[in-house]
Amino acid sequence: MNLLKNVNRIIIGLVFMFSGAVKAIDPLGSAYKFGDYFQAFHLDFLQPFALALGIILCTAEFVAGFSVLSGYRIKTGVWGVMLLMIIFTPLTLVLALTNPVSDCGCFGDAIHLTNWQTFGKNVILLIPALFLFINRNKLPGVCEPRREWNAIISVSVFFVIFSLLNLRYLQLFDFLPYKTGNNIPEGMMIPEDAPADEYLSTFIYEKDGVQKEFTLENYPADDTTWVFVDQISVLVKKGYIPPIHDFAITTTQGDDITDWILTNPGYTMIMISTKLNEAAQEHLEKGFELGEWCNEKGMSFYVVTASGSDVVMNYQNSLIFCTADEITLKTIIRSNPGYMLLRDGNIMGKWSWATLPPKENFVNDMTAAELQKMTRKPPVLVVYSLALAALVLFLLVSQFFVVGKNRKKEVQQKDQ
Repeated sequence: MNLLKNVNRIIIGLVFMFSGAVKAIDPLGSAYKFGDYFQAFHLDFLQPFALALGIILCTAEFVAGFSVLSGYRIKTGVWGVMLLMIIFTPLTLVLALTNPVSDCGCFGDAIHLTNWQTFGKNVILLIPALFLFINRNKLPGVCEPRREWNAIISVSVFFVIFSLLNLRYLQLFDFLPYKTGNNIPEGMMIPEDAPADEYLSTFIYEKDGVQKEFTLENYPADDTTWVFVDQISVLVKKGYIPPIHDFAITTTQGDDITDWILTNPGYTMIMISTKLNEAAQEHLEKGFELGEWCNEKGMSFYVVTASGSDVVMNYQNSLIFCTADEITLKTIIRSNPGYMLLRDGNIMGKWSWATLPPKENFVNDMTAAELQKMTRKPPVLVVYSLALAALVLFLLVSQFFVVGKNRKKEVQQKDQ
């Protein structure tokens, strides 16, 4: 029985901690997914709370998984896991049946699952979750409640700050197709042997005032008494979709400059502001200053946004403003504004408004060593991430010593 309990604790603990961690690495991605849900279910009034809800959800998942795995406040952790399962298992069934959002985002962008796969995953996880819930009163704690609560609160606070640092400095690990080092044209290529979309075609013919549906196998090709009326094609299986399939940039004058940007052998800096009016003015001004510097040094610079022309007019200056799809821009970079440096279609670097190096660093003769230094993860994010990992690992390991010490005391007390 103890072996079964421990196996179920490990399964639930690791899955929930992983799910929470990959969401915390990309908190804006979680916010966008909440936004998709709100739009699909006509709950647009909740859009302002999407980011906060995304951080709360990933923290709840991680802390609940940590609690179950470590034993700190384990009964509370089991209740948390069960509550999340009760909420999301029926929800994923609704998503699977209606498909308003193609990917639930349960593992962020690290692992993509269809809605039916997500529902199946939840059904499978219900088994160990129910087992732990039924036996929750038989699950021993690690130490006295005060020390256990201190551990849970510490992990929670550290984890929330970890999410906020990823929000400010960009993701610790970029799981998106536009990560540094990728080549955009290669990401747009479709292999020759890639499966194509499959459609089911239905043909409607009429004879003597009566309409009837036929398929390709039985339609009346040689019977001229049937008159063709209509054809209906339904997509039954989606074909291969390349990782990058919607990258297109157009100037405000309507010129498509996508090919020029992707084939330019020199450096091209793209300043991305999904919505200009939602970005802080001082951050935009810093980007505009960089643009003027790049123009002076002969480096291509474009401001790309999904804002309407009426909004763009309020920011027009000597720089070239372009438009692109909003979802594409959100996928390229999780910052408003954010920056992507290209060379011959290769993504040489990405920065948020908080990590953008001084403008003097951007010159046409940048060396590989200089670029590598400019694209390193901010030390504060790296060091803090290691500190969080060390805290979690320390608490997970120390529980064995604490539990062993408590059991030794119990045995000594019985002997006395």
